[in-house]
Amino acid sequence: MPRFSVIVPAFRVQAYLHACLDSVLSQSFKDFEVVVVDDCSPDTCGPIADEYARRDPRVTALHLPRNAGLGPARNAGMERATGDYLIFLDGDDTLLPDALQTIADRLGTTGDPDVLMYDYTRTYWSGRSVRNVLADRLAEHGPASFRLADRPELLQLLMVVWNKAYRRAFVEAEAFTFPPGYYEDTPWTYPVLMSAGSIAVLDAVCVSYRQRRRGNILSTTSEKHFDIFDQYDRVFAFLDARPELAPWRPVLFRRMVDHFCAVYASRDRLPHPSRAAFFRRATASCRRHATPGAPVPRRARLRHGLVRLGARRTYRALAASRRIGEGLRRSAAGLRGAVRGAALRAHYRLQRQLPLRPRDAVFATGGEGPYAGEPAAIEAKARELVPGLRTAWICRPLHAHTVPPATRTPAPGSFAYWSALARSTYLVNDGAFDPRLVKRRGQLLLQTHRGTPLTTVGTDLLDRPAAARSTDFEQLLRDVDRWDFALSANPHSTLVRERAYPSGYTTLEYGSPRNDVHHRTGPADVARLRETLAVPAGATALLYAPAHRDYRRAQRPGLDLERLIRVLGPQFVILDLAPGSGRPRTPHPRIIDVTGHPCPETLALASDALITDYASLMFDYVNLDRPVVLHLEDIEAYEAARGTYFDITAFPPGVVARGQDELFDIFATDHWRGSRSAQLRAAFRARFCPYDDGNAAERVVRRVFLGETDGLPLPVPPAARRAVLPAQQNPAGAQVSRG
Repeated sequence: MPRFSVIVPAFRVQAYLHACLDSVLSQSFKDFEVVVVDDCSPDTCGPIADEYARRDPRVTALHLPRNAGLGPARNAGMERATGDYLIFLDGDDTLLPDALQTIADRLGTTGDPDVLMYDYTRTYWSGRSVRNVLADRLAEHGPASFRLADRPELLQLLMVVWNKAYRRAFVEAEAFTFPPGYYEDTPWTYPVLMSAGSIAVLDAVCVSYRQRRRGNILSTTSEKHFDIFDQYDRVFAFLDARPELAPWRPVLFRRMVDHFCAVYASRDRLPHPSRAAFFRRATASCRRHATPGAPVPRRARLRHGLVRLGARRTYRALAASRRIGEGLRRSAAGLRGAVRGAALRAHYRLQRQLPLRPRDAVFATGGEGPYAGEPAAIEAKARELVPGLRTAWICRPLHAHTVPPATRTPAPGSFAYWSALARSTYLVNDGAFDPRLVKRRGQLLLQTHRGTPLTTVGTDLLDRPAAARSTDFEQLLRDVDRWDFALSANPHSTLVRERAYPSGYTTLEYGSPRNDVHHRTGPADVARLRETLAVPAGATALLYAPAHRDYRRAQRPGLDLERLIRVLGPQFVILDLAPGSGRPRTPHPRIIDVTGHPCPETLALASDALITDYASLMFDYVNLDRPVVLHLEDIEAYEAARGTYFDITAFPPGVVARGQDELFDIFATDHWRGSRSAQLRAAFRARFCPYDDGNAAERVVRRVFLGETDGLPLPVPPAARRAVLPAQQNPAGAQVSRG
């Protein structure tokens, strides 16, 4: 008997059925069967099911003699199911990798409950994924299993069949089946949850719920939406047959009225001539099942009352007035924005007429984000070395807490922001300031850039539209013409950027200030950083930091981290810094999501090795003399879309894997930290880190802010540089010299 029976009804989903079945058959957990129910589909769903059944003995293809609908198709699948648990998956949806393993683990730790509820993500045709907004209801706190009465907030979740696993013995004992018609999930999910002797939750995304652009039942205009009334009649009939469930009647009555209102409000479900009849049926159902007692939110009280009274004209007038009100509010907001914009422009013009403040400096990152990177390192050193300097860091309010207390934090677009840009003598950024900036005589603008360029930048992107996208190259060159100084970490960066950003600025080949911290942080500080990130004592922490893919609209995981962590063993943890895609991340005890962390330098210090591909972080990381592993599975596609300035496979900072299995072997055999890895790292560091000695920020500040051209700190010879070792290699806290 398999652990799971995955039941997949299929009707007119031929374009998606392969992906659906592949997502099941590729699961790391193997103890399951799949029952594909061809609901007499007029397309090739039947042959696809037969093909999979021939290839894999775990797949059963069941063909119905006539189209019965989603509910009866699921019933037919249940009759063939033999697994301990039933899992329903629609033919156009998919399971996330390792979903069945995650579900199996949670069932084991919660004592095999009657029902396990898990999370899902909505995946749109554009590739965008959005996690269920009520995911917090699935928090794994309190008892491992419980009754619905203990956590009634679970009824606020989407009442569908496919976000739960059901113990088959429980389903058979209660004789639960699906009715025909639309909204067939309703008379299944409510009775199941109310009857379950034990329920558990899993705070992990297991299902990708496809939001089809066309063809979804709920977006189909049809009178079949009237089936909703019969389905709720079935729910209340179930309650009538079980007096012990009577306390749930008020809650379900309110849920029913909300559901009716949602269907009526949707403009693409009901044919226009049928809308009045639908409202009348809704009123009749409300009167038939009326049960007072459930609190109704204030905003919904009037709507509920009008439906129950049958006041359709008033309901329509109320809806129309709300639409008009929303339009007026938008118009008023637009007018306020226009007035404020005019006031800001006038304010900026006035501020430009006032004298510059010789000790004022403005710092920012291109995304106006947290205190980090080259600008942050320079700002800190400038406050230390420049007497009387007043600094401002431009950032959004949510990032203000990352900025030192002595530094002002004007918000982008505010009056303080425009005052700072107009009156400050020094302007420092790793990206571009507002294009409306008017650079005044006497102002000095320092462009710090963001690390060493491996991939194509600036005007070199002109013939790479996939990477350039909507770049305004004329505006780019206008920004470049404002630069007085441009920071460079090494000769390679100087040669690349003077070609890619042509203008008359002065290049300061001084090293990378953000890497100063790698030479000035003590082992005790590293231990505190690891503790802050919840890295277990004695664990080996791998920082996973892949680059953004220009050839993909949606960023997909390039490495199966859960499989990697199983290969590595319990002594490893992974700090996951993969670029955001909107795709929810399934929690894992040894995979730490650090995508929201403001400072990559901190993450580098806290880790013991780096896994990356094309990210410029590799040029910074080698300063720590810790292993780097490159995972270059898609290098041909990446080169075609973005391009690189040199062949990273010919001159890498560490060992190279061209695929996942090869990468797993590198870690399994310990090649990731062998002598070859150390040799490659040393050569890479010698070429790209000639000035990274802990003094780069001081050189920049003395040249730009103090005007010194002589006597700048000379680069420390590589043999004399010192950097702290990883925590588990340096238990005594001693620093060692590196060659």
